[in-house]
Amino acid sequence: MLNNKGKKSYKGYLYLLPALLVLSVFVFYPIINAIVFSFDETKAVGYVFGFGSYKYLFEDKRFLQSLVNTVIYAAVVPALSVGLSLMIANTLANLKNEKLKGVFQSIYFLPYVTSLVAIGVVWSWLFNGQYGIINYLLGFIGIDPINWLSDPNWAMPALIIFSVWKSLAFNTLILTTGIASINPQYYQAAKIDQATNSTIFRKITIPLVSPIILYTYIISLIAGFKVYTEVFVLFNGRTLDGRVSTVVMYIIDRFYGDQDFPLAFAAAVVLLLIILTVTFVQRTIARNKVHY
Repeated sequence: MLNNKGKKSYKGYLYLLPALLVLSVFVFYPIINAIVFSFDETKAVGYVFGFGSYKYLFEDKRFLQSLVNTVIYAAVVPALSVGLSLMIANTLANLKNEKLKGVFQSIYFLPYVTSLVAIGVVWSWLFNGQYGIINYLLGFIGIDPINWLSDPNWAMPALIIFSVWKSLAFNTLILTTGIASINPQYYQAAKIDQATNSTIFRKITIPLVSPIILYTYIISLIAGFKVYTEVFVLFNGRTLDGRVSTVVMYIIDRFYGDQDFPLAFAAAVVLLLIILTVTFVQRTIARNKVHY
């Protein structure tokens, strides 16, 4: 019996070996390398080996501004995206007309399969200060034209609106699947008790899909901390006095622009630690509120 158990355990490790090798080469080794090189000599500081890069980072106004922007973005976009996606998913789940439901599902999923560069071009036109359709619509309610893509004060709101819209497709798809998997008997029992739609949504739908909501939120949160492409395609690489600069943009600029590799690695390690910490805290807080 022991030999059989040992053989089964041995086979299990063999099955895991290819995945572990891939992870070791493309994930674990680069992370360890980045941590080691972050303590190396940096152009900005001139230290031979130590915490000079990390000390410089938290004294660098560019990095601190990028960090603040990233935190704001990561705090707002996932919350808005998951909240709106949940409402859309619940609305779609309650549609009785299957053909109409299929049409709406195709429409909301379109942004997910469309090139982000193409979407960025479209939204650049929508946000245009002179002839953009968003300013045109705002004019009907008496709001003066806004220079969304050139005014530093409006750059972050524009980025948030664009990012929330872009992320709705994937989040809605995941949440729609989760809601569809709920046993219909729960809803039937609630209807018999004459529960309102809002009560059903709060007392049945949200608790039963809470694990999927948490998963979707954490995935969106991690993506929020790693934001780069959205800024690049919407603002053509401009940061507008640092108002839309992010940590990933800072890392790329230090790595490829200044070629200060230790400083870039140090910023990457700081970002990794922030993501791990925030994810752990979120999971800990939500542990008692998520129903598995």
